[in-house]
Amino acid sequence: MSQPNPPISLEFFPPKTPAGVTKLAAVRQQLYGLKPQFCSVTYGAGGSTQDGTFAAVKAIIEEGFEAAPHFSCIGASKESIRAKLAEFKVHGIRRIVALRGDLPSGYGGSNGEFHYASDLVAFIRAETGDNFHIEVAAYPEMHPQSRSPQADLQAYVAKVKAGASSALTQMFFNADAYFRFVDEARALGAEVPVVPGIMPITNASGIIRFADSCGADMPRWIRLRLQGFGDDAESIKAFGLDVIAMLCDQLRAGGAPGLHFYTMNQSVATLELMRRLG
Repeated sequence: MSQPNPPISLEFFPPKTPAGVTKLAAVRQQLYGLKPQFCSVTYGAGGSTQDGTFAAVKAIIEEGFEAAPHFSCIGASKESIRAKLAEFKVHGIRRIVALRGDLPSGYGGSNGEFHYASDLVAFIRAETGDNFHIEVAAYPEMHPQSRSPQADLQAYVAKVKAGASSALTQMFFNADAYFRFVDEARALGAEVPVVPGIMPITNASGIIRFADSCGADMPRWIRLRLQGFGDDAESIKAFGLDVIAMLCDQLRAGGAPGLHFYTMNQSVATLELMRRLG
């Protein structure tokens, strides 16, 4: 069934400077008017930003909204994960985005007791039961490090069967890729909600570079139009708004259970998109 106004959620990254912390606090206040279901905060490779991640998560909770830290497991021990889960409980964190995590520089693959996100999900469930709502990542167009689409789909299904509550997708530009992924996952018994991740387009070179690095297929017509605008920032933003609003409309019409906005710690593009979507 189509949802005219499915719930939304927002993603931020942890600032690295005091000025960034102040700016993000202001951005959050501007976006809270959208009444997000929750806000997630990213986590660097090997947990490199964990202090900033948890500081931002605690601030969001203190501001009256649910917050979900990204939580990666690569290179971690069961004891360190157990301690972090206890810390989450103390601070009122009830939602986690459970990830394998990017491989840290020099990682050999043998250290650590967790090798896949499904290992982390299973461990959280075994240790804490239903205490946490566990989000996992989904890749409608395949994780760039996967061997094949089939292997990637099986990895996703393993996370769901290990106990995931719902999923957030990598950004994409093709609604058909999202709906096909959802259908194929359901056919394999993975029936949790899959919320599409939405990346506003505000910068041509940045979005093209990011799409290429994460394996998201950018349709040729979008790429050529963006490149054709050159340095015309206003035209890029207007065109980007049209493209992403159309994508959101397609997702809503097809029954997507929510929209998860990658804000890049900015408010303007997300607010404009939500105005366009009503």
